[in-house]
Amino acid sequence: MTTTKLVKSLFPQRKWLRWLLIAFLSFIMLGVIFAIWFSIWFAQLNISKLAEPLPLPTLIYDKNAKLISQLSSTKIEAVTLSEIPQQLRDAVIATEDRRFYDHSGVDLRSILRALWRDLRSGGLVEGGSTITQQLAKNMFLPMDKTFGRKLKEAAYALKIETSYSKDEILVLYLNSIYYGEGQWGIQRAAKTYFGKNTKDLNLVESATLAGLPKAPSKYNPLRNKDGALNRRNIVLSLMNEQKKISDTDFKLAFSTPLLLAAQNQEIAKQSYPDFIDAILSEATELYGFTEGQLLTSGLSIYSSVEPKIQLAAESVYADNQFFPESKPDQLIQSGTVIIDQHSGEIRGIVGHRGDGVYRGFNYATKLKRQPGSAFKPLSVYGPALEQGYTQDSMLSDSEININGYQPRDYDLQNRGQVTLKEAISRSYNIPAVWLLHEIGIDTGINFATRTGITLAKDDRNLGIALGGMSEGTSPLLMAQAYTSFANLGDMHPAHTIVRIVTSSGLELVNNDFTLVKVTSPTVAYTMTTLLLNVVDEGTGNAAALDRPTAGKTGTTELPDTAEFNGIASSGAVSKDAWFVGYTPELTAAVWMGYEKTDKDHYLTSGSTAAAKVFKEIMSRALLDQPIVPFSVPADFTITDKGKDEDKHDEKDNKDDKDDKDKKDEKPNKHENKPRGNHGKGKDK
Repeated sequence: MTTTKLVKSLFPQRKWLRWLLIAFLSFIMLGVIFAIWFSIWFAQLNISKLAEPLPLPTLIYDKNAKLISQLSSTKIEAVTLSEIPQQLRDAVIATEDRRFYDHSGVDLRSILRALWRDLRSGGLVEGGSTITQQLAKNMFLPMDKTFGRKLKEAAYALKIETSYSKDEILVLYLNSIYYGEGQWGIQRAAKTYFGKNTKDLNLVESATLAGLPKAPSKYNPLRNKDGALNRRNIVLSLMNEQKKISDTDFKLAFSTPLLLAAQNQEIAKQSYPDFIDAILSEATELYGFTEGQLLTSGLSIYSSVEPKIQLAAESVYADNQFFPESKPDQLIQSGTVIIDQHSGEIRGIVGHRGDGVYRGFNYATKLKRQPGSAFKPLSVYGPALEQGYTQDSMLSDSEININGYQPRDYDLQNRGQVTLKEAISRSYNIPAVWLLHEIGIDTGINFATRTGITLAKDDRNLGIALGGMSEGTSPLLMAQAYTSFANLGDMHPAHTIVRIVTSSGLELVNNDFTLVKVTSPTVAYTMTTLLLNVVDEGTGNAAALDRPTAGKTGTTELPDTAEFNGIASSGAVSKDAWFVGYTPELTAAVWMGYEKTDKDHYLTSGSTAAAKVFKEIMSRALLDQPIVPFSVPADFTITDKGKDEDKHDEKDNKDDKDDKDKKDEKPNKHENKPRGNHGKGKDK
């Protein structure tokens, strides 16, 4: 007898009861089927990896598929339960899983409570996943981003709980978790941050380390001491709330400063450290990998680095003769990025001078400084060429005052009128500001934005003609922007990663960026001819190579504050120095300056020093390469359209739209005391 016939015989007159019973019985049958399937699947889960929880190294290859680096925690130092202080155990459990000894691997109550606490605090205060779930995720599901990952994580956690005791699970967790600074496991973390063994950690140190796994980079005490201190105090509060420490101990620990070990511990080493750093940043920021996944999952990362070019840049940065003399207490810093403009692939990166640290600050990719006159091709001359101006167009170099904004040239002279070619070659400021006023600020912003440089709302003023930006930019973004000129108007987004493959051969990333059409081939090549002249006859002469070289210098003024009163203002004295340029093969940007500029620390060599570094790097990178010219668009001719003077004479007859634009061009509140290379120009 079928289920339906059975139900009809039991409920002959009541159809709704009949259907209710059918639904109930069907649900029971599905539940039984699922239970059988889950039991079989659960039994097949393999957790043998826990017996040897060593992460698989990530392999990094250069552009020729040659192995250049292995990233891993090859020095995990396991500790036993007896070596883990009770206060450290309490700190970890109070922070990550307060009901650790009461659940069976998954704790719904803790998940709901953690969610509530995080919502109330507006941040991540308490973890929702249990310690067992975190162990399962790190060991078995590091790359799984599917919808069902949480279910798999829970199943693995339940499996682990059936095979290991709570204390064993806690020890496995502490020995395998990532603590930042390239260190895995509690023992390596204790040595790195506090210079001692795990068994010797005190309450304050235990609380600090217990707060790291949630966000190792964010709470790294060597990089963000204030963030680490705040996180430590949250851990102490949780311990006190859960009666793991007394009120007296809590108050004493809470008020104790964070004392760290001297940074003499061994740091992860590999070839091309700054390039590797950029790869890790790109993988985390662009593709969503965690640093832990990148260092433990056995990935193969195929990069764009070209050893000859990378080594050329590193060799220059290792030789102090190519840099201005620094003050004894602070090194003049610098960063360089070299890009193949035909593909967007980054061929070389140097992110600092002097001794580096693992995942330290990368001046090539993370810097935010005003670019000075190196920004003029992006904010003024590029968009002006699109509007019909030519290299022979006449620009005003007379004293101007636009709503209180009065730019001046580096020599404080006025020439009446100069050609666009001369204005960019000599890096005159007045013509650049006058021209941006003519074409409209929005026109300049639009062009710069197309090259990948984002301008803030406060940047909508004439100061951008001279590189005045509220947030600044990096050598990476400047080099990427200039590739649009070097590649006849087309820009390939700059990148270090070509593809990423798992240890099993699954391709996770295969870069296929969309080509960005920045401007026309004619405009791009016209800009190249102008920038060739900058290097041949203008401010960029120190960058000249034995092959076609185009580029632009840039410097920024010292801050207009009382601290710098009395310091002579000239083209040589500056806060930042830039050179951004290209050959038919490569595009590069060089920045240099002090990390902290004050009355005792500023540059005195202008942009010449940056141009010399560019020249030396490119000379070595292109050694033995054939000399080739820049590609010329088929329809390109250098002509003056003949209507420029007429167009400029019609200035007083502009329509209402232009009048509105002028109102919008009113300088912001900072413009009378401009930041960066406003007012008095640099770049001589």
